[in-house]
Amino acid sequence: MKGKFILVTLIVFVLDHLTKYRVSTAMKLFEVKEIIPGYLRISSVRNSGVAFGLFDGPQLPWKSYFLAAMAVVAVIVIVIYSLRMPPERMLLQMALAVTAGGILGNFVDRIMHGSVVDFIEIHIKDSFHWPTFNLADSAITIGIAMLLIDTLIHTDQNVSHEEADSLQQ
Repeated sequence: MKGKFILVTLIVFVLDHLTKYRVSTAMKLFEVKEIIPGYLRISSVRNSGVAFGLFDGPQLPWKSYFLAAMAVVAVIVIVIYSLRMPPERMLLQMALAVTAGGILGNFVDRIMHGSVVDFIEIHIKDSFHWPTFNLADSAITIGIAMLLIDTLIHTDQNVSHEEADSLQQ
C-alpha cells in the first residue's frame, strides 16, 4: 500500500483506539449511556468473539490467539493484494486500507486484553437490537462494502483479463 493508504489505515486505527480508550476510562464495564433514547446508546462491554459479538459465547483458552492469528493472516493478504493491484484503483485501495485499519484496531485489543472493547449499541425501542460494536467493526464493514462496489465497477475488466488469460493457454 502506498503512503496515503497507509495513512488511512493509521487514521482508522488511531480513531478506533481513541474511542475505545475514552469509553474504557469514562465508563464502568456494562455501564450504559442513552444518546438518542430508544435508538442509540453507548454501552461499555467486552467482546471475546469477532465483529458484532459473533462467537463471543464459547470461552476457549486458545480463542483469542486463534482470532489474533486470523487477523495477522488477513492483514498480510490485504497488503499483498494491495501491492498487486493497480494504484489507480482508488476505491479498491481505500477499501483495503480501511479494512486493514479496522482489523489492526481489534487485533491490538485482543492481544493486549484478550477481548475487544465494544460500545456502540443501535436499537429500535424494544423491537430490534443490533449487536454492540466499535469503530473497527464499522471500518471493516465499510471497507468490505467498498470492496464489493469496486468489484461490481470493475467486473468487465476482470472478465476481459480472464478471457485473455484463457486465450493465451
